Amino acid sequence: MHRQFRVSARSCVMFLALTATACLAQQPAKPPAFPVQDGDYIARNFHFSSGETLPELRLHYATLGKAERDVHGRVTNAVLILHGTGGTGRQFLLPQFAGVLFGPGQLLDITRYFIILPDNIGHGHSSKPSDGLHAHFPQYDYGDMVRAQHELLEQGLRVNHLRLVMGTSMGCMHSWMWAETYADFVDAAMPLACLPVQIAGRNRIWRKMIMDGIHNDPEWKNGDYTTEPRAGIEIAADFLLIAGSAPLRMQNDMPTRDDADKNLHDFMQRVTAQLDANDLWYAFNASRDYDPSPSLEKITAPVMFVNSADDFINPPDLGIAERQIKRVRKGRFVLIPASEQTHGHGTHTWAAFWQQYLKELLDESRR
Repeated sequence: MHRQFRVSARSCVMFLALTATACLAQQPAKPPAFPVQDGDYIARNFHFSSGETLPELRLHYATLGKAERDVHGRVTNAVLILHGTGGTGRQFLLPQFAGVLFGPGQLLDITRYFIILPDNIGHGHSSKPSDGLHAHFPQYDYGDMVRAQHELLEQGLRVNHLRLVMGTSMGCMHSWMWAETYADFVDAAMPLACLPVQIAGRNRIWRKMIMDGIHNDPEWKNGDYTTEPRAGIEIAADFLLIAGSAPLRMQNDMPTRDDADKNLHDFMQRVTAQLDANDLWYAFNASRDYDPSPSLEKITAPVMFVNSADDFINPPDLGIAERQIKRVRKGRFVLIPASEQTHGHGTHTWAAFWQQYLKELLDESRR
């Protein structure tokens, strides 16, 4: 079943969870309107890597444009765009992304490309713990999420090839997995704001703090709570705000103590009202076995890998991106310098900062 919808600025609320300041200081007055088809695919008897099974796994998606095929029936213009933790496919319909990429004559003009925006397992309108199973929902991981995306494409949308896979944050990590696992399926990959290695160090610690904060709240009740465990949710929101912060921008936008206090209060009110403790815990736990580093040499598609210098989650001083990209045959790494205009981790969703590199990737992979 399909229906048309228009995205509203409300779509930014959950996306704020990991890119807290990206929308905090600057909300566009009116998002662009695009003709979007909204639908659901049901994966039957979906088997998770944990050994668990769901009789029906619902995968929600939105699409723009139409698929085109060559004489052999191969889809030639499909673009899969993958969201981050706490987000949905609809976040990419906001002006800072869609308004820069999807319009007439733009790089991913929807009259030329078939854009696919899924809600991943545990997110948006796809199957998730808060639907009713709570902490009895299968313990999904990133591998399950990527396999479900692949099934959605092949079985649900009849897409047998991707012109491009790209993603932000968690979607960035999924893009690396796509480039390895389905090497012949993709022409090009653009991971935005992540690292192609196991989540460790500070990145693992702040995620574990969120998970422990939820589990250690007495009101969590082993996931069978009837009202949200307030302390756990507030601990999570505190860390999410810091992880998504951009120091220069925050200092400019909140130059006084009162400004900072008011913004913190408003953020907590807005974000905690939207979070579900089980959904959030599952989403962070899903990254537990992510590690594409052993197979980077297997990637055959051109890769344009982009991070930003003010990203708390993927700090450039680690030097990991520069080292790992050397192992990718057709890989290139770009670091966007920090400025008063960048958005920390959330820079990944402001396409104006990296659209030139997307153009270079599309041009290179067209040869």
